[in-house]
Amino acid sequence: MNEHILTCVQNRIGLLTLNRPQALNSLSLDMVRTITRTLLDWRDDDAVDAVLLCSNSEKAFCAGGDIRFLYQTAQQTARHGSGLLDDFFTEEYALNRLIHHYPKPYIVIMDGVVMGGGMGISQCHSGGKLHIVTERSKIAMPEVNIGLFPDVGGGYFLSRCPGQLGTWLALTANAIGAADALYAGLADVCIPSAQLPALKTALLSARRHSDIAAQVREFAMQAGEWGDSELARQRGAIDRHFAFDDVPSIMASLAADPAPFAQDTLAAMRKRSPLMLCVTLQQLRRGAGMAIEECLHMERSMMRRCFAHGDAAEGIRATVIDKDMQPVWSPARLEDVSPQMVEDFFQPAWPAHAHPLRCWL
Repeated sequence: MNEHILTCVQNRIGLLTLNRPQALNSLSLDMVRTITRTLLDWRDDDAVDAVLLCSNSEKAFCAGGDIRFLYQTAQQTARHGSGLLDDFFTEEYALNRLIHHYPKPYIVIMDGVVMGGGMGISQCHSGGKLHIVTERSKIAMPEVNIGLFPDVGGGYFLSRCPGQLGTWLALTANAIGAADALYAGLADVCIPSAQLPALKTALLSARRHSDIAAQVREFAMQAGEWGDSELARQRGAIDRHFAFDDVPSIMASLAADPAPFAQDTLAAMRKRSPLMLCVTLQQLRRGAGMAIEECLHMERSMMRRCFAHGDAAEGIRATVIDKDMQPVWSPARLEDVSPQMVEDFFQPAWPAHAHPLRCWL
């Protein structure tokens, strides 16, 4: 098995522990494969009643995909050709779909940093899933900050947040805490981090698991104890400004609002890739009417376009590799983003018979 994924079955609970703390549990291809293989085994194992997914780090549940690996692999692919980049996204999205349809209770402890791919292995759900946050949770889909879009099913779960909250999260790349995650529907219950060991002990020693949600909620904070939600306070402004279907209109609406929240939001968006802001908005608008398979199928082609275009490599370079925080976006100005540039990201990246996720549709 993978040293970065610890697995065991105890008291009919399958325990998956992310064990790569030095990289904030960023997902490698091997980690994706191990999680997938384990979930498939447990899905068909009558000795496993439920799955508990957690981290061994107080700092992070999962900071996303291993973007250093993605950057290096993209560079190697450009020079020599490599299938690893395609393999990573194809297999990661297949894992997201597996989780969405998982037939057994699936409990995720989203303690610490939860971003990108970490959201994919927690948020791509239907029924029977339980998302736990703590006072340490820091949740975001920060992809537009590195020249990408919120993939791993982001077009599905962000577009289903109340009102325009998902649009705000996607276009700002801002992080939120427990209160905002609960308000946005990205978490179900808040438990103090100090109580997590007791929660695990209770789940792994209970005589039966007829109502796991009730067991978890015994440890939960009461409403209001996790603090006030800034998103709740700003909901009216968010819904008003982000109701438009094009980014220039959203930014113009924000610019006309002197409130600090609107101006801070505008300042954040001005730092992001202009092209990927526009692509992301269209992704969410289209994803709102799609099934999870359709979203992931669309996002798989979009991701191929991202690395072919160049903003992804440039964003990762500026943020993670050189750390100069001065990405040179192409185009550099929002007014230079044409409708055709955006539409190109939604065109098939493969013939229909060759799409790596073709069997889903």
